[in-house]
Amino acid sequence: MKLVVLVALALAAPHTSYGAPADLASVKDVIPILRDDRFHEEDGRFNIEIETGNGIRLSQGGSPDGPNGAVYQAGEYSYTAPDGTPVHVKFVANENGYQPESDLLPIAPEFPHPIPQFVLDQIAKAALEDAAASEEHDD
Repeated sequence: MKLVVLVALALAAPHTSYGAPADLASVKDVIPILRDDRFHEEDGRFNIEIETGNGIRLSQGGSPDGPNGAVYQAGEYSYTAPDGTPVHVKFVANENGYQPESDLLPIAPEFPHPIPQFVLDQIAKAALEDAAASEEHDD
């Protein structure tokens, strides 16, 4: 039994060794930061503008206007993908979560046919039954 456990442990041991990270002196392409403007107000509002030498841009602002001081944010960023495709994303982050907008984001296909009314009625009935069952458990 001890032999089986020993063999299992030997097989489970990682077989690769992890090397130390590359020395910064060996990094060939250092990308300059062309712009890095950050403004933070005492009331929690902020604006950030960043631009790098390889075309990455970020513009973002926010304020603690949400419930319990939650920070709402809006902004945009852009860069060039490794295949050369320009990427531009606008976003809002609020009580509904992170909501990006971009031509490159996938769009779900439209439903192939209308949903029959009896199916919609059944879905509504199930929702009412779930709500009633939930109220019974809360009592």
